[in-house]
Amino acid sequence: MKPSAQGPAGTGIGGTRAAGPAPSPAPARVPAQPGAADADRGRVPGRGAGEPADRGRAQGAGAPAGAPARGEHTHSEPPPPRPRPLVQRSSVRGQVLDALRTALVAGELRPGEVYSAPALGERFGVSATPVREAMQQLAQEGAVEVVPNRGFRVVERGDRELAELAEVRALIEVPVLLRLARTVPAERWAQLRPLAEATVRAASSGCPATYAEADRAFHRAMLALGGNEQLVRIAGDLHRRAQWPPAGAPAVRGRADLIADAHEHTALLDALIAGDRDAVRALVGEHFGGV
Repeated sequence: MKPSAQGPAGTGIGGTRAAGPAPSPAPARVPAQPGAADADRGRVPGRGAGEPADRGRAQGAGAPAGAPARGEHTHSEPPPPRPRPLVQRSSVRGQVLDALRTALVAGELRPGEVYSAPALGERFGVSATPVREAMQQLAQEGAVEVVPNRGFRVVERGDRELAELAEVRALIEVPVLLRLARTVPAERWAQLRPLAEATVRAASSGCPATYAEADRAFHRAMLALGGNEQLVRIAGDLHRRAQWPPAGAPAVRGRADLIADAHEHTALLDALIAGDRDAVRALVGEHFGGV
């Protein structure tokens, strides 16, 4: 996408800032997961502390008289270990990561400010552990940096970095799309119509985070037609980074800009389906800022 100015959104998720007394707006809470709190404490949901997994279960058929019921243990036999519900823990961490990425795109996590995992966890309604793990992932992606004993600072990015990301994206995606325009049949392009229309609907909502997700999905689907998974992964990472707002942006991307960008998707798809390579070349160049 063409880089554009970003800025404070209408709602914020809040956090511990490096400076400034103004409180951040309260965020939407991460949807509660069954047993999520138990997962952080290592306890299986719905089971009391120290309660065996099969307590109260009848003895199995054919068990000898006097034998302990299945799942119980004798004094000479240690109790079976309770498994930690790692799937539930992973689910909570994934939801927190998605929420933080959305907050970055919407400008709710402001560049240059420091946010602590415990403070964000309290506002999300989860423990600090999944927040910290999600922030570590964002640090690997270059969105935040670790501040020892304080939390995570949102990286300040300037217009030059956004322009460089746009250039690199164009160098990767434009040649691939032009090649695919010559090799991919029209019916396969037509299968992407729902994704292109989804970007228009997302743009009409005026929410930059909603549009960013639909935008990435459409570009990812186009590139995936080439069958190069590594290219899709690298291009997707560049695309996500290009959507983070720069420091000091006066406003988030407007609804009109989002709609215009989304209509470029539908026009490009129409040209690909029609096999009009000249139109494809012109539309791809316009979509990536005239590259």
